[in-house]
Amino acid sequence: MKKHRLFLVVMTLAFSGLLYAQDLSSILRPPKGASVALIVFEDLQCPDCRRAAPLVEQAGKTYKIPVVRYDYPLPMHNWSYQAAVIGHYFDGQSRQLGVDYRNYIFEHQLEINPNNLRSFAEKFAAERKVPLPFVIDPQGKFAAEVNADREVGRKVGLDHTPTIYVVNTKTYVEVKDRSQLYQLIETMRR
Repeated sequence: MKKHRLFLVVMTLAFSGLLYAQDLSSILRPPKGASVALIVFEDLQCPDCRRAAPLVEQAGKTYKIPVVRYDYPLPMHNWSYQAAVIGHYFDGQSRQLGVDYRNYIFEHQLEINPNNLRSFAEKFAAERKVPLPFVIDPQGKFAAEVNADREVGRKVGLDHTPTIYVVNTKTYVEVKDRSQLYQLIETMRR
């Protein structure tokens, strides 16, 4: 009887590990039509995310590969969640506008606080002649998208931001040393 229970425990753990691996392989894949991509989990208030963003952006342009961004606001940051919600509003206007907004926030990150985040978003919108509604997310749609991004990060097992992956259709690798990013992309392209 003990052997049977042990067998069931081992099989349950093995099956859950298999499901976890399948979850990761379905998450950490390039978008349809791409053979290689960068997947980034970032927090708009994270200083290291600010430092990594230009490198990731440039790598995407250099190799002409998609950069898939997930918002992963950390609980200790007091304005990153709201900034991510606003980012999803701009994503809804156009993907490029969302990218530009995130880059703008990173550029001004040291000046932003919970009290002036809205004015930075308004200035960004005004410079691009895009309306910014008084209430950005009345139905909670954008907050739900941020929460869904966060859940993807939890499934992946994130423990820091930025977390950057180079992915291809067969495998994925986390970028531990950003000075190796281009080399990892080259390797994944082969």
